[in-house]
Amino acid sequence: MKLLALDTSSEGCSAALLVDDSVAERFELAPRGHTRLLMPMIRELLAEQNLVPADLDALAFACGPGSFTGLRIATGVIQGLAYGLDIPVIPVSSLAAVAEDAIAQQNLADGDGLAVAFDARMGEVYWANYVCRGGQPELMGGEQVCTPGSVTLAPGVSRWFGVGQGWSLREGFPKGVTGAMETIDDTLVPRASRVAGIAARAFRAGAGVAAEQAQPVYIRDEVAWKKLPGR
Repeated sequence: MKLLALDTSSEGCSAALLVDDSVAERFELAPRGHTRLLMPMIRELLAEQNLVPADLDALAFACGPGSFTGLRIATGVIQGLAYGLDIPVIPVSSLAAVAEDAIAQQNLADGDGLAVAFDARMGEVYWANYVCRGGQPELMGGEQVCTPGSVTLAPGVSRWFGVGQGWSLREGFPKGVTGAMETIDDTLVPRASRVAGIAARAFRAGAGVAAEQAQPVYIRDEVAWKKLPGR
């Protein structure tokens, strides 16, 4: 399997190419450099493997939540490639990508919980709870946007780990939430390599959507996205 994954949902910009079980990635923290960096990253990754876009079996991208502008960039590139290549797209939650990264980095055990938080601006956070199952993140409940003081933890988990840049706002979180954390890492941002891993599993299980269905997930209801002109 050959799968190209992209992430521009945060200040990080990254592309990853999964060939069978091997993943190569380009990653750079560049809050305003996504448009400039993304296509060269894609070209470099393909060239290293002596591949062209037509060799790809599937595409994946971090569909959000995250930066509205960043999400539009990745969505536009993915839609353009998917229309031209006529291959499926696997949208992956940005929150899940960070949870996947945390599980790998911290070697979490089955049943450990991850409380993932992103700064949503406007005095809010994007928030989701995951539990580690077989080395993979499993969503508990749903993703939400809320005030820092409204975040909650899912029941039935004995060990919690806080991850994601939204934890920089933890002074506003309920004491019961912050006090439940074994550790807190507020440096993790989504990465395309983790998007690729999640997408590969989903693709093998039969997941995938057409280009026009590859849409960003803002969570905020008032934000709308229109697909590429003429599509």
